[in-house]
Amino acid sequence: MAEHYCFQCGRLLEVQRIDHRDREVCPVCSWVYYPQLKVGAAMLIESENRLLLLRRNHEPWKGSWMLPAGYVEADEDPKHAALREVREETGLIVESSEFTQVYYFSDDPRGNGVAFVYKANRISGEIQLNDESSAAQYFLWQEIPLYLTKGGHDQIISEWQSQARQKDALT
Repeated sequence: MAEHYCFQCGRLLEVQRIDHRDREVCPVCSWVYYPQLKVGAAMLIESENRLLLLRRNHEPWKGSWMLPAGYVEADEDPKHAALREVREETGLIVESSEFTQVYYFSDDPRGNGVAFVYKANRISGEIQLNDESSAAQYFLWQEIPLYLTKGGHDQIISEWQSQARQKDALT
């Protein structure tokens, strides 16, 4: 556990058991540190029944595949964050067609969080990667790589894969 300091008096916090959970508490003023979830936003971009995935270029999970996504900044809503991340990570200009779901994740070393997921319509642009990704590729549901980024991406991609498989079975 990383060291945290009191927001009230600056003292190093100590772990205490409160309401059946370990909490960090100030030994001087009794202020309690309540960590908050990180908020992420991701975009499902499809083309010809294929899902766009990016290969991570940095840790954590360097070399794994992920959706265009990132953390929501304090002054933006999740939908706009997803649109911004797509533009920054792929160069594509998209519009969100619909909100799909929120996914909880507890497997990210940067902290637990939730990821808001949207479906996109591709509007314009060609894929132009930045330093965050080493590759971009559209995958059919049968072709999804095994090594997927955690932090909710694996859950989201797995659910997309399941839905695509069901659609395929109906046709």
